[in-house]
Amino acid sequence: MRKATGSLTRQYKVAAVLAFGGTFDPLHNGHLRTATDVAKLLGVAQVRLIPCGEPAHRSPPVATAAQRLKMLQLAMNGQPGFMIDTQELMRNGPSYMVDTAANLRAELGEQCCICLMMGMDAFLGLPNWHQWQKIPEYLNLVVMERPGWQGGQYKVLQSLLEQRQVTTVEALMSAPAGKILMVTVSKLAISASQIREKISTGESAEGLLPEAVLELIKAEKIYQNQA
Repeated sequence: MRKATGSLTRQYKVAAVLAFGGTFDPLHNGHLRTATDVAKLLGVAQVRLIPCGEPAHRSPPVATAAQRLKMLQLAMNGQPGFMIDTQELMRNGPSYMVDTAANLRAELGEQCCICLMMGMDAFLGLPNWHQWQKIPEYLNLVVMERPGWQGGQYKVLQSLLEQRQVTTVEALMSAPAGKILMVTVSKLAISASQIREKISTGESAEGLLPEAVLELIKAEKIYQNQA
């Protein structure tokens, strides 16, 4: 088992990885804070940031793939336990999570506990994802819950939860895949769209994203004159 680094110190009998996908357009402190908190909660030693190449269900990123990757690389300095997985950037066509999940399972082996963290909005949109039913066959889902959500409103997902939901970290981490855990984490009130708008209108984005990332955005004039 890979030894945990930094604050990611809890260990389990099987190796565990936390996967976090997104356009990261740009990566910001909210992303890093949430991923760190979830990793600490689960006790994983490795967090994989997976930048999306070509989103299947949203508008294309404003920054290029090369720029987004460079921002991630700069942000990883001083982030022990974090790594960048570029498989979706290398893939032609839409980035489907089912393909990424299958690749992670093939790479990490059958015994590795792979957990995909996602926000509630992403979870509620899961039935629109390509071959979404297959995703839990490859990994666990860690859903960041929001107040007032009632799963019974969503019959397809309610059925999924009845089959796969667990209520403890221990139950989640005991299985390589196939489980769903709802978690509550403190989220910073930061969004990528907010940052892009601030930069586009000449407002300061200081403190919202890593300083090195902001310096790159300024140097390459990313997001300037764009909503």
